[in-house]
Parts: sequence; C-alpha cells; structure tokens
Amino acid sequence: MTEFDYTSGAGLYAGKRLKGSSGTRYRRFETAAEAVRFAVENLSGSQLRGSILEVDEARFNDQQIRMLYDAPRFPLARRIR
Repeated sequence: MTEFDYTSGAGLYAGKRLKGSSGTRYRRFETAAEAVRFAVENLSGSQLRGSILEVDEARFNDQQIRMLYDAPRFPLARRIR
C-alpha cells in the first residue's frame, strides 16, 4: 500500500450485523485514523468483514482496514488486548 494519509477525513460503511439488528451503518470521521481505530476496536468480527472505509474516493475493505491499524505508522494509541 502506498503512503496512506491518516489525517484525511473518512467515511466508514459498517457491514451488516447478524440477527438483523438495525443501527447506523454509515459514520463520518474527522480523520481516517479515527475511523480505522473505531472499525477494528468497536465493530464485531462479522460486522468488520463487510465494512468499507472510504478516504479521498479510495475504498478499503476489512483486510486493508486491519493492515492500516496494524501498520507501524498508525498514529493513535491502540487498545491493549
């Protein structure tokens, strides 16, 4: 992946939840870093699998979102597991 700008604004389209529960599926974030952290730390595994991150007209799937979170350049503190 080329240089990713974690400071750009981002939209996150969360995947569908199991058991048909409804809720907000789109959320806008001030920075892509916040969107990536929210996706990885707050969405269930099944919901993350169907998620799409959109940054400056580029789209990233769940595997790419995880790569961005795990990257050494990720600028935010990660949740301790």
